[in-house]
Amino acid sequence: MPWFVKIERGLVDKATFDQHVPAHKTYVEQLIELGHQARTGYWAEQRGGMMIFTAVSIEAAEAIIAADPLIKHGCVDYDLHEWRIVVE
Repeated sequence: MPWFVKIERGLVDKATFDQHVPAHKTYVEQLIELGHQARTGYWAEQRGGMMIFTAVSIEAAEAIIAADPLIKHGCVDYDLHEWRIVVE
């Protein structure tokens, strides 16, 4: 299954963002249970973060992103990229 990367840019203040982090974490845990090998985190030096995961297609990856609570609540803007691994 292809890998995808969502690069996020924060759009809201930290207090608003933090309200939606628990739901985002739960969502990522569900993706892991479904076999998407998802990982999520944030940049230490600036606002924003990244989520990496597998999906069967770019369309499926877009649907996964659309269901993320951080997206649904307008907390982040993002770019989505298919990531092609060179060395495993």
